[in-house]
Amino acid sequence: MSTIQVAVFLGITALIAFATYMHCRGKRGSGTGDERDYFLANGGLAWYFVAGSITLTNLSTDQLVGMNGNQMALLAWWEFAAVAGLFILAFVFLPVYYRNNCTTTTELLQKKYGDKHIRALISLLFLFGNLFIFLPAILYGGSLFLLSLVGMESDLGTIMVLSVILATVGAAYAIFGGLRAVAVSDTYSGVLILGMALLVVYLALAAIDFDFTGIPAERLTLIGDDNSPIPWHTLLTGMIFIQTFYWSTNQTITQRAMAAPNIREAQRGVLVAAAIRLLIVPVIVVVPGIVSYKMFGDVGDPAYGMIVGEVLPLWLSGAFAAAIFAAVLTTFNSILNASAALYVCDMHEAYVGEVKKVGRLGAIVSIVMSLLALTLVPFFASQESLINTVQQLYGLLSMPILSAFIVGLMFRNVKAAAAMVGVVTGVAFYAFWSMYWQPAHYIHGMAVTLILSIATSLTVNRVVFGQSAELAIGKGEPQPATA
Repeated sequence: MSTIQVAVFLGITALIAFATYMHCRGKRGSGTGDERDYFLANGGLAWYFVAGSITLTNLSTDQLVGMNGNQMALLAWWEFAAVAGLFILAFVFLPVYYRNNCTTTTELLQKKYGDKHIRALISLLFLFGNLFIFLPAILYGGSLFLLSLVGMESDLGTIMVLSVILATVGAAYAIFGGLRAVAVSDTYSGVLILGMALLVVYLALAAIDFDFTGIPAERLTLIGDDNSPIPWHTLLTGMIFIQTFYWSTNQTITQRAMAAPNIREAQRGVLVAAAIRLLIVPVIVVVPGIVSYKMFGDVGDPAYGMIVGEVLPLWLSGAFAAAIFAAVLTTFNSILNASAALYVCDMHEAYVGEVKKVGRLGAIVSIVMSLLALTLVPFFASQESLINTVQQLYGLLSMPILSAFIVGLMFRNVKAAAAMVGVVTGVAFYAFWSMYWQPAHYIHGMAVTLILSIATSLTVNRVVFGQSAELAIGKGEPQPATA
């Protein structure tokens, strides 16, 4: 890495940190007593910070590196489908969260079922997903990109050193600033990374004279066959459920929209995030990868770093490294902040006692999560495709969790224990489907898992607890089941 690259990288990274500090200084949220302030910025996020934070919390190296690493247009479907997920968040789930004054998405479950145990169970599953899937994947993807960008050997030792640096700085944002600092740094970084990513798209296309000849047709089509990462028929089954779960119930994402001063401001931010998802993100997560196939062949996950290093001038590659570094940090610290919220609000306060110093406990959770995530980086380094591994593994948790929300929102008179049985059944079934049975694509497996989890919940509610579920749609808020 040249002196120019290092200087530009350090300068931009420091500028983002300084701009974040200047915006947040003097405001509450340094992290001592108020959980709503620490985890929801005291309801003070304007729509542009909501949009920026949602966009960049999701858009990290698992997207840029993982999707471009597939080197095919088909992966854009994840982003197109995400637009539908954001609309569901804006007009279905957000009104419910605001009406119930929720700090965490899982708080809604306690209010619907009248039981703290289901809230704790779902929080635990979210924490497992953050710890065992997202945090280590983000650290690995960010380290791999930075090494590919500067042409360094991406051996495990070097990847681990970079991962430690990323985890340390990312945790610092989450620990000392709370959600306000996370969201502000997200937005500043988002402007930089979206602009730089679009520039990479243009320069990559210019490098091949905008000529896609020689690239196999299966890498350019949006209609996937049975052997592709996204067969076309999966768009009709599990895809929409995946997006509903991710954008509408996942604390890491939804927390940003719940931190606006009112529902209108929150919806405005979510809709702007949807527009960015539709118009900008699909291009930046597939086009460079396709171009890299023509230039370098089938290179897999290193493709994005290689194409960026090839088309950007030296000083701009330093700027892009700073943008990617910022993207990794913002996603990493967002997940840490959300994880701390889940533990503090849903588990510690429910089973241990009132938390007087929210920031201190949040810091402990963030440090422990960061250290454990580092131990899992070698696993992701051994996988063939980062993005496919992340999506497939998260199916263990996503559909069972979504079933608890669907049952709680759509039905009255359902016992929390019945819903919990449905959740656990779904986890076990999807594990069997994806790891042993594998009768069809894992996205189909997610749809089947969701249906099975819901059906199990309603059946157990009737057979074991002797209570008949009643549809609550159009009849006001569902009420907790009676004893």
